Amino acid sequence: MRIEDKLYLNRYRTDEENPHLKIKDESVCAKKCSDRPCISCCPADVYEWTEEGMEVKFEGCLECGTCRVVCPFGNIEWEYPRGNYGILYKFG
Repeated sequence: MRIEDKLYLNRYRTDEENPHLKIKDESVCAKKCSDRPCISCCPADVYEWTEEGMEVKFEGCLECGTCRVVCPFGNIEWEYPRGNYGILYKFG
């Protein structure tokens, strides 16, 4: 089974009013961080660099915390989603 097929089995309850994941300072991503390890290390492809800056698609987050660990500037604000929101793993 492909990883995409396995990820499809998971379900998400998105808290649109209270994102659990955000960039603290966009200028840090634009001016200081040339490698952008959050993009290459996130298993869910939550981060994308665009002409407008860093796009964070928190709705698909697997809540692993990798982005917070690999950011060399501590520029990612990450917390567990509030109760009943976030990823619902199919197999526990």
